[in-house]
Amino acid sequence: MKLDTWTGVFPAVTTQFHEDFALDIEGTHRVMAGLVRDGVSGLVVCGTVGENTALTRPEKVAVMEAAKDAAGGRIPVIAGIAELSTAFACEVAREAARAGVDGVMVMPPLVYPARPHETATHFKAVARATDLPVMVYNNPPAYRTDVTVDILCDLAECDTIVCFKESSGDTRRFTDVLNRVGDRFIMFAGLDDVVLESVMVGAVGWVSGMSNVFPREGETLFKLAMAGRYEEALALYRWFMPLLHLDARSDLVQCIKLCEHIAGRGTHLTRPPRLPLTPSDRAEVEAIMAEAMAKRPALPEIGLRPAA
Repeated sequence: MKLDTWTGVFPAVTTQFHEDFALDIEGTHRVMAGLVRDGVSGLVVCGTVGENTALTRPEKVAVMEAAKDAAGGRIPVIAGIAELSTAFACEVAREAARAGVDGVMVMPPLVYPARPHETATHFKAVARATDLPVMVYNNPPAYRTDVTVDILCDLAECDTIVCFKESSGDTRRFTDVLNRVGDRFIMFAGLDDVVLESVMVGAVGWVSGMSNVFPREGETLFKLAMAGRYEEALALYRWFMPLLHLDARSDLVQCIKLCEHIAGRGTHLTRPPRLPLTPSDRAEVEAIMAEAMAKRPALPEIGLRPAA
C-alpha cells in the first residue's frame, strides 16, 4: 500500500463487544465493512476509540486481521500501538506486521509521562522493530506527553516514521512543523472539532471519531476542505459540530458508540473501566443525535464514490 493513499478520512474504528464484554469479532468486522462500503479512505483500528488498552494481545491481532479482511486491499489499515513499555510496544509492532496491516499508529508510553528524549527514544525503538510505516500520535490531553516540534525534528532521521497525527487541539502545531521540517511528515488531524482548521494549515488526512457514525458526511466535509470549497464546507461543519465536540470529551468512546448504536451501526457497549454514560449524559448525546438526524443535510457532489 503506497503512502500516497494516506489521505482522506480514516475512522478510528470502534471495537465491538458482546453483553458479557467478550470480543465480538464478527460485529467488529461488520462495522468495518460498513465503513468501507460507505467510502472511507482508510481504517485505524486499536486506537483510543478502539479501546486498545482494554484488549488482550490476541484480541488486538484478531481486530487487525478482521480489518485487513474488511478492507480487502482497497484502502489502508493502520493499527494502533498503545503499551505500557517500549518492549511491549515493539512486540505489538511485530505482531501488526505479521497481521499484514499497512502501518502502525504509535502512542507515547502509557502511564509514565515521559520526558522529551525518552519519548523520542520510544518512537525510534518501535520504528526499528518493524518495517511498517509509522504514524506518531500526539494527544497530550489524554496521555500527558506532548510530542513537540523538537521531538518531531529528532524523529525526522527515522525513514519509517512518516506521519504525524495531531490531537492536542492546537492547530498551530501544523504550521510549526511545516516551518521546521517542511513536508517531511504526512500530517493528519486527530481531533474532530478542529478538522476544518487543520486542513487549512496543512493536514491531508483525518483520523476521525464521529465519522464512524456519519462516514459520508465526514468524507464530504474533508474533501470540500481539501478542494478549497470553504463555504460549502462551513455549512456542513456547522451541522456536524455538536457531534464533533463529543470527540473532545474524556468519555468520547462511550459517546461515539452510543451514536453508532442510535444510527444502527454498532453497539453502545464499552469495556470497563469505561462504564455506560450517566443518564444525564446519555440524554444529552441522544438529544444531539436527534437534532443531527432531523437536520441531516443533503451532501454536495465532491466525487465520493457511491455507497456499495
